Amino acid sequence: MANEDPPGWLLLVVSLPTDGATARMRIWRALKALGCVALRDGAYLMPGGDERAQALKDLADECIRERGNAWLMAVQPRLADEDETWRALFDRSNEYAELRKTWKEANRGLAALSAAELARLQRKLQREFDALKAIDFFPGDASAESEAAWTDFCRRIDSVLSPDEPHEMAGSIPRLDPAQYQGRTWATRRRLWVDRVASAWLIRRFIDSEARFRWLAAPSDCPKSALGFDFDGARFTHVGNRVTFETLMASFSLDGDPALQRLATIVHHLDVGGDPVPEASGFEAVMAGARERLDDDDALLAEMSTVLDSLYAHFERAAHKAKT
Repeated sequence: MANEDPPGWLLLVVSLPTDGATARMRIWRALKALGCVALRDGAYLMPGGDERAQALKDLADECIRERGNAWLMAVQPRLADEDETWRALFDRSNEYAELRKTWKEANRGLAALSAAELARLQRKLQREFDALKAIDFFPGDASAESEAAWTDFCRRIDSVLSPDEPHEMAGSIPRLDPAQYQGRTWATRRRLWVDRVASAWLIRRFIDSEARFRWLAAPSDCPKSALGFDFDGARFTHVGNRVTFETLMASFSLDGDPALQRLATIVHHLDVGGDPVPEASGFEAVMAGARERLDDDDALLAEMSTVLDSLYAHFERAAHKAKT
């Protein structure tokens, strides 16, 4: 783990033939990606650890295959303050500052980007941030400050994609009888995004098969007779740490369905963050693309319902196989 104190230090000393410019560049880039610090030309320091030692050994072997020489050594500082000096070589504060500067500059133009462009930008910046965290062997204040800045930046993207996003409500979620909620009109904010489209799919697929939907320009436009969802003051919205999709699942006793639970992790991650979910980026990309192509929310719901049906079938089959 990058955040653990390493057992000692590793030193890789390499030399390559003068005609091996391509190999030299490739190996230098690999060393940089691993987070090594160049003490001088051809000498690279790295915190210890089995995984890092193996990665450096692989690079040493590659140097030898390229007709060069390589020596990988475990080294120790002679004095305690020397260990602190070595640690200081791996200070990533300036790199974090550059990332935060990039986010600040990107923030100015978010409103002009399409949903697909916002999704691509967020994934690109997330990869850059993850790559830096992976080589931040001694995280400190700069790391914590950047985590907070990244959370704020993601919230800004969410606010562009989904204005009037509901705030969390406190309280319990009562269990409801679906029979009392048939043939109703359900209303939410227009220009659907992840939580709203998934909630509408859940309503029509599992709660009210005859549901009719109203897409609102503003939450205040919600008719009194309609069942509002996913906005402040709606009948169904965020409760505690649950997003609207999860609130609906709990309200209608659907939270015992393992396939729906898997879908809920995707919706939760994309709506409010949390632990990474393998399928989330793919769903987000499809959703962003569909949103760009389709101005009509009924058409958008129909298209994304097919995607959600397929994901549900996949998760349902996986859950069945896990039982047998």
